[in-house]
Amino acid sequence: MKTLSEINIGERLEVILDPVSRMDLIKYSGASGDFNPIHTVDAEAAKAGLPGIIAHGMWTMGNLAKLFTPYYEEGFIEDYQIRFSGMVFIDDVITLRASAEREENDSIYFAVHAINQKGQPVLKGKVKFSKYA
Repeated sequence: MKTLSEINIGERLEVILDPVSRMDLIKYSGASGDFNPIHTVDAEAAKAGLPGIIAHGMWTMGNLAKLFTPYYEEGFIEDYQIRFSGMVFIDDVITLRASAEREENDSIYFAVHAINQKGQPVLKGKVKFSKYA
């Protein structure tokens, strides 16, 4: 695997998550303190007019860190901007991608996005990954 310094502008990082499970969302509810039942109870999701249980947006966003986990000995996520663009449902397979856009000083700026198994975007944004001095 390449080090962060060996990543070229335009190069892409990718992680494919396991299918989203109800247990993933139950665990995330406990970890985050977000117990909104639309994330764990079918009947409550239906009552809210949803076609099924949806993942917490922050669950999807938090998983973006997996793109950068191999590089945490070299640096850290200093800043990010995220926009949610679709819902994530149980059994969805989410692909996370980051494309290196530019390098400035000791930071690499990435465009990030997540898509489901149908190719539909569910999240997009920017990440600033800074190298340790």
